[in-house]
Amino acid sequence: MTQVGLQLYTVRDAMEQDFEGTLRKIAALGYQGVEFAGYFGRTAEQVKAILDETGLIALGAHTPYVRLRDALDEEIAFNKAIGNTTLIMPYLEEKERHRWHDIFEDMDKIGQRCADAGVTFCYHNHEFELTQHLDGRPVLDVMFSKLPAERLQMELDTCWVHYAGLDPVAYITNYADRLPLVHWKDMAKREDGSAETVELGHGEVDIKAIADAAIQAGAAWLVVEQDYCAGNPLDCIEESMKWIRNYANNGGNIHV
Repeated sequence: MTQVGLQLYTVRDAMEQDFEGTLRKIAALGYQGVEFAGYFGRTAEQVKAILDETGLIALGAHTPYVRLRDALDEEIAFNKAIGNTTLIMPYLEEKERHRWHDIFEDMDKIGQRCADAGVTFCYHNHEFELTQHLDGRPVLDVMFSKLPAERLQMELDTCWVHYAGLDPVAYITNYADRLPLVHWKDMAKREDGSAETVELGHGEVDIKAIADAAIQAGAAWLVVEQDYCAGNPLDCIEESMKWIRNYANNGGNIHV
């Protein structure tokens, strides 16, 4: 059954101030797993200890492209030590986006080394991989046509698919066989057209349809993320969990 996790970028300030205490609060709210976005100076042993204490699962880690390219062995060793076997390339700096074919070559090498080590390598999208095209197709689709499934899996950020003007459910369906992780988040558009991430159920994204499709596709994790919170991020993730529990109580086939 699909489980519910949290991308810890959502609570990054709280993590920096009180790493262990914040993870305890996340577990108490009912999140089953966490996706790391940095470790705030903790050793692998310290991270593993708080995960063991709380019962939280390390479902993945957002790891910058440069670290994946230049320090992959170190990243694999650290993550295996905390019980995580999924590394995710979370973003590509704008200065790099003119050389996609070179990036694909690097990603293919990263993916092969991860596979050899028993680690899953994923890519997490924003909107630019969908609005920027190569050979008449969105970059994201070209990426996944060039790199085989054994070397690259998808972490689909459905909110950014929506923001790009495309159908998140269609993307989930199209990539169902390569989709262990789905980022589950809501947004509203500001007056200038930019995206404001909000708690689940407070925006314009059809988050129920996304959850239904992700579960149908067999995704292992629906990962809550709120890039920027208007209020206290811990209150925001509690509000999102209320929506999730209501979804589960009304027939959503999800474990909370």
